[in-house]
This record gives sequence, structure tokens and C-alpha cells, in this order.
Amino acid sequence: MALACGNGVTVGPMTATNYVPHLYSISIKGVVVRNGEVLLLKNEREEWELPGGRIEPGETPEECVAREITEETAWPVTTGPILDTWMYYINEAEKNVFIVTYGCYPDTDAEPVLSHEHKEIGMFGESEIAGLNMPEGYKRSITTWFARLRATEAEPVR
Repeated sequence: MALACGNGVTVGPMTATNYVPHLYSISIKGVVVRNGEVLLLKNEREEWELPGGRIEPGETPEECVAREITEETAWPVTTGPILDTWMYYINEAEKNVFIVTYGCYPDTDAEPVLSHEHKEIGMFGESEIAGLNMPEGYKRSITTWFARLRATEAEPVR
């Protein structure tokens, strides 16, 4: 059965032979704030980014982000709420990556440790984020987490 569209084009039924699914990498990232500063890593593209990475089979997104943050910074964390999702096109790699960000709570007072995966590690105050070389989606996630943390601190204890 074929369908006639208003522009005179006839469209046949979708079959497995003419459908090409979009394939994207998925990256689960964490916004970790301690003492009013967010933990960031510098990648090979000279961009600051949130710690995190690819989800593995059998792993939940929450487990993934906690594992990746520990691998990349030696910081154990407790995964909090999901903050945002967005598609990021990496020009240098010519690919899209679906990003999911979570707010995370640090479970350590130790200094973060730089892994082999990144060039630099840093802690930044909220006012410094706008000026960093970083994808806008990460900036949005960081702003969201700082706002949620402030709101939680302002809530009266019951």
C-alpha cells in the first residue's frame, strides 16, 4: 500500500531496507560540587568538561556516572537527580553524542586525582563557568545543579 502526499510524491511502506537508524554514542556525565566549586576536566580538544563517560551493558546510568567519576578523579560520589539531556555535535570527530547529566554528591574530602584520560583537572566557582571553553549544555547543567543545591540549603528543616 502506497500513500500519496499532497506534493504529488508517492511514499511506499517503510521497510527494513529503506530505514537507516541514527546511531549515537551515549555519555553519562556528573556535576559534582564541593565547597561551592564544581569539578571539571580538560579534554584533548582543550575544552573543560564534566567527568563521566560511556555506559556499559548491564549498568544503570546512575552506576555509570558514579563509576566514571571515580575512575577519572578518584572521587567516590552518590548519584543524585538527572539534570539535563542534550545532543552534542563534536566537530573534530564529526559525530553526535547524546549527553545525560546528573547532579552528584561527593563522598570524600580528598583532592581529586587526574587520570590518564584528561589533560587537566580543576575546581571552579559558579561565577567562573560562563568564561570557560565548554559546551553550553554543560554550562546549563552546572547552573541547574548550583540552583538546586541552593534551593535545598534554603529549605527549612522539618
